[in-house]
Amino acid sequence: MRYGSLPTIVVLLWISTPVRAAEPITFEQHVRPILKAYCLDCHGAEEKVSGKLDLRLKRFAVAGGKNGPAVVPKEPDKSLLIERMKSGDMPPVGKKVPADQIAIIEKWIAAGAPALRDEPATLPPGLGITAEERAYWFYQPLKRPAPPVFAPTNRVRTPIDAFVLAKLRERGLSFNPDADRATLIRRAAFDLTGLPPTQKEIDEFVADPAPDAYEKLLDRLLASSAYGERWGRHWLDAAGFADSDGDGSTDTVRPFAWRYRDYVIRALNADTPLDRFVTEQLAGDELVPRPWTNLKPEQIELLAATGFLRTAPDGTASGGTPADTEQVVTDTLKIVTSSLLGSSVACAQCHDHRYDPIPQADYYQLRAVFEPALDPGKWRRPGERVVSLYTDADRAKAAAVEAEAAKMQSDFNQKQSAAVRAAFEKELEKFPADARPKLKVAFDAPADKRTDEQKKLVASNPKLNITPGVLYQYDVKSDNELKAMQSKIQAKRAERPVEPFVAVMAEVPGRVPSTKLFYRGDARQPKGPDLAPADLTIAARDGKRFEIVPQSAGGSTTGRRLAWAKHLTDGTHPLFGRVMANRIWLNHFGRGIVDTPGEFGKLGQTPTHPELLDWLAIELPRQNWSLKKFHKLIMMSTVYRQSSVREPVKDTMDRANALYGRFPVRRLEAEAVRDRMLVAADRLDRTPFGPPVAAVEDGAGQVGTPDDKPRRSVYLQARRSKPVAFLTAFDAPAGELQCERRNATTTAPQSLMLLNSTFVRKQAEHVAAAVKADTLPARSGFPISVVAALKADVPVERLVERAWNRAYLRGPTADELKIGSAFLKTQTAALQGKAKDPRFAALTNLCQQLLASNEFLYVD
Repeated sequence: MRYGSLPTIVVLLWISTPVRAAEPITFEQHVRPILKAYCLDCHGAEEKVSGKLDLRLKRFAVAGGKNGPAVVPKEPDKSLLIERMKSGDMPPVGKKVPADQIAIIEKWIAAGAPALRDEPATLPPGLGITAEERAYWFYQPLKRPAPPVFAPTNRVRTPIDAFVLAKLRERGLSFNPDADRATLIRRAAFDLTGLPPTQKEIDEFVADPAPDAYEKLLDRLLASSAYGERWGRHWLDAAGFADSDGDGSTDTVRPFAWRYRDYVIRALNADTPLDRFVTEQLAGDELVPRPWTNLKPEQIELLAATGFLRTAPDGTASGGTPADTEQVVTDTLKIVTSSLLGSSVACAQCHDHRYDPIPQADYYQLRAVFEPALDPGKWRRPGERVVSLYTDADRAKAAAVEAEAAKMQSDFNQKQSAAVRAAFEKELEKFPADARPKLKVAFDAPADKRTDEQKKLVASNPKLNITPGVLYQYDVKSDNELKAMQSKIQAKRAERPVEPFVAVMAEVPGRVPSTKLFYRGDARQPKGPDLAPADLTIAARDGKRFEIVPQSAGGSTTGRRLAWAKHLTDGTHPLFGRVMANRIWLNHFGRGIVDTPGEFGKLGQTPTHPELLDWLAIELPRQNWSLKKFHKLIMMSTVYRQSSVREPVKDTMDRANALYGRFPVRRLEAEAVRDRMLVAADRLDRTPFGPPVAAVEDGAGQVGTPDDKPRRSVYLQARRSKPVAFLTAFDAPAGELQCERRNATTTAPQSLMLLNSTFVRKQAEHVAAAVKADTLPARSGFPISVVAALKADVPVERLVERAWNRAYLRGPTADELKIGSAFLKTQTAALQGKAKDPRFAALTNLCQQLLASNEFLYVD
């Protein structure tokens, strides 16, 4: 099993509820969470407890086991529980109980081992879910809080502003002033499209006096096809998308994975409602009636959508073992639950979740939702999970073409046999007449039927061994005619329609596998009754847990995934709405309201603005699940539109900017950095969709992409074993299971990449050439050629101005113009005799420095 690692300090902080100085320590709130994390696996989770000691209740601990009482109220020094924990004997394996956690239990015992309430007379097997666990904020029903009320002078443009300003006011803070328009359009363009605005677009927006100019800007950006490419990348991160299987060293390429990537981009550009978007990815195959022939474009999209359930690494692609099969199921469930439920459900595969209220049975009941499509007993390797997109018309045409080709092939075979025979007869004439009969019989006999004498005759007369491959040595004319016929046959077969495929996650018709709980997560040790498919117990609404009535075998699908998807997206699920709203917020601001987007449980962070998160989670379905409307709601707020200028007071009180008193300065993601370089060089290929640009290794062993294929980065091949070096240097995912949140590191390898990368240097050369071309007028209606531009005597200051404009979308300041001009002159002089064109080499160096600068890499 693979588990995500978390800093130890986070784990320790969240094992029990923090103890406040004046707060009494109780069993339910403070002690039981520690025991659940370290002790209850052996002393409570199973019907037969170790040492006859059950620690699920305070009175059980006081009663003790075969070695006596584990807890002696008011006497921690006489309590066996403390003794065993301090000695390190318990737990016997795994992490030991930290000293600060033992201290909490000691204080509890010293205080008389109090409990919050009377304990039940009996307790059913297992750990169950306590009232304290149910009370955790993430599991509460969604309720729409009323936004705080502020006067108009406070620049509260949306309810979002009211919630954020209320938190700021608690600290005596307020919003920054609005950013200037040039900053705002750059911010919005990179945020929504991942591409810079043009200088013309900036100038028009800055000059537009209309009060709704900003709103119109957002509408235009949201309508751009680049929007789906940008925000599709965010979704693909969470989904763990890759163009290869990750099956060990082989890392088999997934030839049709790109169809899922294209589905995501198309769906986002079409503003497919989020509930439908998620439903299609969980159960698109269940929305398309079988048989899957003569599929319509929209049906193909539904099948492609199930690629969401096929993103996990798959060790069965090139063979695999039962353990590999189980790992695919485990990883798929982790991707689904982390991205949609914000919970590390995988921790409940072997035992009840140690920190969150997720029993082990819940894990397997959720697995039962997906098991008909991920059936270890009827496993299908990746290459077997594809559907042909041939139509009846395609099949008819292919059959007709093949019939013609077969007729041509028959004619060819006859002519070839005749030509070979004629050459043989002609060559045989060269032998003595009395030798010919025996030679003819020997060569005509099948090789496995020849006598020893015949074998000797054949071996000693190779000239008569005439095959089609050597016919040209005997009959050039016939050989040429046959080659022409073969070419025509190949051309005819090339007329067959290409048979496309789509990768699909679908059930095996007529089979419904049983799902059982695995003892300690071991698939070789199933136990107990069959488990019905169901949602998590803790997500029950009004005390009613969502369960799916199992279907009998016989249909083409059980409908389990579709039923769960509809339940998940009905607008009231306490987990899904919060997770989705938080993910969108995170990608706008660089941090989430919950800054652990894949972990909302006890191991994750608590929300900085819980009321705002709940308001957003309810507002999203009220907007008919429209992501574009939701983006606009966030981006119209003062929170989003304020400047990023740092103020000493705010830095002192809120250095991490968790209260959003300014807009965060953010480094562009790896793909946006690469794409921005291509835009600056006028080279970005905006061709959408289709197979990816293959990753290739350069002479130094670094993985990149061909310079003649400058497509947007979302269309580059994402191969697990060969991530593109430039992208991974800037924190793009590099083969991990999924990426819930990108890091934004600042490292030495990034600087080295910007200085030494072949890609960066080439783009700098292209930018330099474009800068030179910018400085010359068009002639006779045609742009000046780059060659002519490079030879022209252009003023240094003009080159600096154009370089700044291409890199930064603004002109240089007086100081920048002076520094840039001096740099060009100094570099040109230094490169005399060292470069073919010293001035162009100097300009390239300048452009490379601009591409590597903070202003190019960051957006404020």
